[in-house]
Amino acid sequence: MRVLFVAHSYPRHAGDLAGSFLLRLAVALKGEGVDVRVLAPAAAGLALEDVIEGVQVRRFRYAPRSWETLAYTGAMAEEARGSARGLLALAGLVASGARAIRREVREWRPDVVHAHWWFPGGLSAALPGGRGRTPLVVTMHGSDVRLAAGVGPARTLFARVVRQASAVTAVSRWLREQAIEMAPGLACDVAPMPVDVARFALPEPGTPRDGLLFVGRLTAQKGVDALLQALARAAGATTLTIVGSGPEEAALRALADRLGVASRVRWVPSQPQERLGALYGAAQALVIPSREEGLGLVAVEAQLCGTPVIAFASGGLVDVVHHERDGLLVPAGDVDALATAIGAVLGDSALARRLGSAGRDAALTSFAPSAVAARYRTIYEHALAAR
Repeated sequence: MRVLFVAHSYPRHAGDLAGSFLLRLAVALKGEGVDVRVLAPAAAGLALEDVIEGVQVRRFRYAPRSWETLAYTGAMAEEARGSARGLLALAGLVASGARAIRREVREWRPDVVHAHWWFPGGLSAALPGGRGRTPLVVTMHGSDVRLAAGVGPARTLFARVVRQASAVTAVSRWLREQAIEMAPGLACDVAPMPVDVARFALPEPGTPRDGLLFVGRLTAQKGVDALLQALARAAGATTLTIVGSGPEEAALRALADRLGVASRVRWVPSQPQERLGALYGAAQALVIPSREEGLGLVAVEAQLCGTPVIAFASGGLVDVVHHERDGLLVPAGDVDALATAIGAVLGDSALARRLGSAGRDAALTSFAPSAVAARYRTIYEHALAAR
């Protein structure tokens, strides 16, 4: 079976974090007898043809080179809204994506086109003449659902795209519910993305754990401001390591200073995946204060390292963290509750060990690449049968 992935976020090189779960899925699908080719946008410094971990990647041009900045950064919406140039580049991305899909369907003849994110890739695949009669599978990851929910015209386009798909999946129950609310009657399966269980392993026995950890982009949606406030209110003088970068970094540094916790916060730029395991394994807990989260794969990565996860009960995080069973959940936005949960884990080593052990067991069961790949092969087979 041949499957064409269409994605605007996909690793640009080995170790890149952008869409790394898609590379894991593509590699795991090989074990299920599925040959994956990836179609992704061009960007500065990237070859138009590449092979990463045995998976062929083809990139398509969509604008003048200096304009090709929409993909891979997680800031597509902001860039498109910010200027006429951004909007023109976005239109080019959708139209050029459709032409690239048409070329791949004609030359490579995939059995299934799998669009990751309904926008922009799903829309490109749904445009007239884009993929012919090749079945379309659309997977929603989170940011695309927020786009459909927040922009009126986008909701109409969303409904049109998913109605054309032979199969629709979401990476969490929360995203599935959001999608059905916008497209009543939509058949949508929950099928998460995989995590590299070999890369994220338990630390060596005796490895000291110290302090809290946050991993993610520094955007308003990720809620790091709430985490800094909770750090200021939590009992004790624990430290916090923030791994990531983004548009809110300067404001967050200023907030840490105002709260009097700047000396307890260590700022680390975004790290490749091969370095994250050691960071997870050295932390007493990973904290995820996201206001919305499509799934929260960093929670799974931490669980695989035996690290307790403390999170706001928002979005798809409730599919990953189960309160008092393999982590702690608190009401989204409740800073006092977050501070209390932090104190509970840091002050009770037995609780931390129990949550960490149960979290690892749960992560291995639900997010191992082989299990996720088998699930998606079944979805592809059903899409082909429905053609």
